[in-house]
Amino acid sequence: MSYSVFVDTALQLPPPDVEALIEGRVIAAMPRIFIEPGRSFALYPANISINLLTHEQYYRSSFLPIAKTSFSHLTSETILIKAWAKCEFCKILNDPESLEALSQLTVWTTEALQQTLLQRRYIFLTHLRVYLLPQPLEMPVHPSGNFVSLPKSLNVTDATPVLSESIFAKRRQKLEKLEPPEHPELEELQSALVHLSTTNPKAKQLDAEIKIFLGWSENLPAAKPDIDLDWIKTIAQIGNSSDGNTFEKLVRKSFIKLGFANSNNKPEASLDPESTGGAGGLDFYCETPYQVVGECKATKSETVADGTPAQLIKLGHKHLQEQYNCCIKIIMAAGQLNRHAKQTAIGNHMNVIRPETLQKLVELKAKQPGSIDLLQLKPCLEQPPFGEEANAKVNRYIDEVQEKIKVRSHIVQLVKDFLERTKSTSVEFNQLHGAYAFSMSPLPLNYEEMHEILIELSSPLTGYLGRIKGENLGRDRFYFLRDLPLDD
Repeated sequence: MSYSVFVDTALQLPPPDVEALIEGRVIAAMPRIFIEPGRSFALYPANISINLLTHEQYYRSSFLPIAKTSFSHLTSETILIKAWAKCEFCKILNDPESLEALSQLTVWTTEALQQTLLQRRYIFLTHLRVYLLPQPLEMPVHPSGNFVSLPKSLNVTDATPVLSESIFAKRRQKLEKLEPPEHPELEELQSALVHLSTTNPKAKQLDAEIKIFLGWSENLPAAKPDIDLDWIKTIAQIGNSSDGNTFEKLVRKSFIKLGFANSNNKPEASLDPESTGGAGGLDFYCETPYQVVGECKATKSETVADGTPAQLIKLGHKHLQEQYNCCIKIIMAAGQLNRHAKQTAIGNHMNVIRPETLQKLVELKAKQPGSIDLLQLKPCLEQPPFGEEANAKVNRYIDEVQEKIKVRSHIVQLVKDFLERTKSTSVEFNQLHGAYAFSMSPLPLNYEEMHEILIELSSPLTGYLGRIKGENLGRDRFYFLRDLPLDD
């Protein structure tokens, strides 16, 4: 249940420290005084001393680019408050032996921690649960101090935490036990992406996904719809028209979008949408990951005559010669095939696929980029039935892919809900398998099947869940990293 609290003071911290807290990169601060657990306050980025050390000496190299940027944004007149925090725990550190381990879990260098300990004789390490403000608060720069008064009291809520309760608890446990970070190499990669991510959308997306995997963040930036959806959504409409030239271009673009390729520059056997086959050329030809050759037939209402499959046979042998027999053969047609065309298509192992089905397949690829496996699609196109019944085969493949995505999304949500409900940091596989059995699951899964899916979801390449390996399969533990949304 959400709660609200009045905040009338702000804790002054160096701007990089505030930025690291807001990013979720750290959950700790080093105030100059002891802070009572339970106290709430805003976070004030102040131009205060960092022990006379240079930025390079004070902040770890993986955080240095952000540290320098945050200092450069300071002005002499006003500051911007973006978040408030609640002190969950505060302890006094005076053990030099623990500083190296603490450095690995924060943004400060071991040298900075040692210097702080020398100057102050002890370090106040405060664990902060941070929440974003609905709107940043601009206020005049205040003289240095520990806490400063806000111009007006803020009625804040815990509706927008930087980290969920379960992720925060996991991070706090690691900090209390000074356990080493799990993926220091990914922290270095994320640092390298900082400058790129400001101008490169793919680098920005990767940066966000790495932060989620590291437990620094939980939500990807709002994903922009694939711009290719604009033309993908016209495939069925154009296929059911008399615009055969545009339909051929869309089919070629569709195969490229699905992951097919062709290095052949000859326009007679190409996949280039800007250089269609024309009279006497194949409508489309793919070389990799396997050979596909096809003929397109856009039509408003008329049936498809025998000339369409016959044309594919003639031109396939002409331009591909003996390679034609090795190809998967497809006719993209909106109209029904007449009796002779059906016989020719079935007798020559041709798949007849409707524009609506192609659009559905390519839309799924655009909305869930990793969902279409062309090698899994291949048997569907190689095996009977052929002719117009092949359209049903492709639709069944699409349904199977969508079902797999639903199952995986359900499992990710199950882990998230379990951890929120139990206030745990991770869930054991045996518990999760039991919870799945009694949930409104899209599909029954046996023990091994569910574990395989969990391993897939916790891979660094997917990063929807995290995994703590146990002494055996049932003892593996999993924790939530990010949602797997379902597209309409």
